[in-house]
Amino acid sequence: MSRSHAEFLLSAFDRKHWPKADGIAEVAFVGRSNVGKSSCLNTLVGKGGLARVSKTPGRTQAINFFDVQRRGAQLRFADLPGYGFAKVPKSVKATWDRMVGDYLKNRQDLALVVVLVDMRHDATQLDSRMIQWLEDADRTGLLVLTKSDKVSKSRRLDRQSRLCRGLGVDRGASLMFSAPNRTGLAELWARIDEATGLVGGAD
Repeated sequence: MSRSHAEFLLSAFDRKHWPKADGIAEVAFVGRSNVGKSSCLNTLVGKGGLARVSKTPGRTQAINFFDVQRRGAQLRFADLPGYGFAKVPKSVKATWDRMVGDYLKNRQDLALVVVLVDMRHDATQLDSRMIQWLEDADRTGLLVLTKSDKVSKSRRLDRQSRLCRGLGVDRGASLMFSAPNRTGLAELWARIDEATGLVGGAD
């Protein structure tokens, strides 16, 4: 697997602050609060703390952008704020809807949206809504089932099938992931490489 390097670029609360659309392929990561999104990002680039791991749901309400160097090429990660948080005002939730909806619908360089769901639990209505948003916006999505290390090996395939059925996602458009064990890391990078046109690049 190719060595990758990432650096924080900027935080944006609306489209005025998005990075300029410059043809750099972008991969967005989204999921419920505390689904393991920050851990996934940090594992991908091998840099702990790049995306802050927070125990407070809903703490980050901006879209955080990161420049990533891989296979001699540049791509960009967008860390979308977690959804499903209960301890924030309704006005903040409404702002989240507008900000993320605008991004998913209108971001020109967006090549892939990685939707993270905790493998231990059934998908929620909000997870289903996110999948529907991607379909409505005609975006390519990948379902990543996090915390697979916390599910017994004998139950993992069944959990994967159940979650895919519940969300109406083809099983081939999903993968299991564990940050501590790095399970699914190579496959996730392969999907990102394919979506961003880095397949076959030099290591």
